[in-house]
Parts: sequence; C-alpha cells; structure tokens
Amino acid sequence: MDLSERQRIRRSELLHAGIELLGAPDGPAVAVRAVCRRCGLTERYFYESFADREVFVAEVYKYVADEARNVLIAAVASADNPPDRAQAAVEAFAQLIIDRPAMGRVLLIAPMTEPSLGGRSLQSAPAFAVLIGEQLDTVSDPEDRQLLSVGLVGALASLFIAYLDGIITVDRDRFVEHCVDLLANAYSWQRGQK
Repeated sequence: MDLSERQRIRRSELLHAGIELLGAPDGPAVAVRAVCRRCGLTERYFYESFADREVFVAEVYKYVADEARNVLIAAVASADNPPDRAQAAVEAFAQLIIDRPAMGRVLLIAPMTEPSLGGRSLQSAPAFAVLIGEQLDTVSDPEDRQLLSVGLVGALASLFIAYLDGIITVDRDRFVEHCVDLLANAYSWQRGQK
C-alpha cells in the first residue's frame, strides 16, 4: 500500500470517528485528541489531513450532507412514479438518519449545537429543497414549487430531529409512513385539491 492510500485510509478513519463524536447522543464531543484516540492515531496524522478542529468538523458535516444527498438522489432515481419516489426517498433517508443516529445528529442537530457549524444546515437546505422540488412535477408555478419544497424540507427536518431527540416516540414504520404521506400529499393539502 503506497503512502497516498494510507493517507486516504487514515482520513476516512478520522472522518468516521468524527461522525461518532460530533453525533454523540449527549452532544458534540469533538476534540483533536479524542478523535485521534478513537482511531488509535497520533495527532500528527490528524494534521496531515486537516488544518485544525474547525476544518475537521466542517469536513465531517460535509461528508454526512453529501452522503445524505447521494442517498436521496439514488433512491429517487430507483422509482418510477411520485408515490414510489416518496417512499424510496423517505426509507433511504430513514436508513441513514434513524438507523445510524450519529449520522442524523451530525446532519440535523450538530449545526444547532456546534458553534463552528453555525449556519451549515441553512447552507445545505436549498440543495435538499431542489431535490424535493424536482419531484413536484404536478406543480406548474415555480414560486409555488419553491414554497412547497422549502416548507417540506423544514417540516421533514423538524420531524426527524424530534424523532432523534425522542420527542416523537411512534415506531419507525409509522414514522416513515407519516413522512411519506406528507411528501405524497403535500401539494393537494396546500392547494385544497383543485
């Protein structure tokens, strides 16, 4: 294994340790030493890949946000009609966010609790709104489509945050079903079934 491959592996290990620490149930606990300890690496290897803690935290968040976006794109591409796309997207997102709660807490909760991430979730929200907006092909007015897609991102984020925090305690299947219904019926709810 050459040097660049070893560096790539170490960077990946550090990012995965960062997900567990940034997405810890009791809140972010990201310190350079804690990350290195979790990986069994010295700080020298941390600084080989990241300039400092803040850059590292931002990279962890970006990694998770990119993963979420890729999972959603693949899920939507795998379905042929709007109800199936809603089901596929919500199920894929639940697998990433609920079944791997550290990922969910990094994406949805850490931007509110980790100062160095201030505003990150607001920066990534438009990309998720575009993904939803692309599926609202029955909404011909672009302003209606934008309003609806941004509102859905906010509603779904709030639901997933409440589920991760234990505020919503329904079983996973019922939760997923509710989110699918929200997506599948959003336009008719807003426009009153015109």
